[in-house]
Amino acid sequence: MMPTRLYLSLGLALGFALASTTSFAHTPLCSCYDMGGGTVLCEGGFSDGSSAAGVDIRVVDGNDNVVLEGVMSEFSEFEFDKPQGDYMVVFDAGPGHAVEIDSDDIVE
Repeated sequence: MMPTRLYLSLGLALGFALASTTSFAHTPLCSCYDMGGGTVLCEGGFSDGSSAAGVDIRVVDGNDNVVLEGVMSEFSEFEFDKPQGDYMVVFDAGPGHAVEIDSDDIVE
């Protein structure tokens, strides 16, 4: 009886450990850089190394108006003309997987 209880306990512990690491294995990552010449380049991906190709990305002005929408390229990049004034880049990989980057944090 003791080995069965031990195996059951170990199985449950392993299951919980795997479930908790799986939930953190796909964290979205995105960084944007002012490339000079009036353009901004954003690079995205996920913490598990997977590509961000096709992930939605948008640029929102200071009044929350969408000024530009697109998707990450096959190289997980998105380049756009820098808008006037304050703006925010939103890398949107789905519910709970969005990264917001304020224009003040985008530097050369």
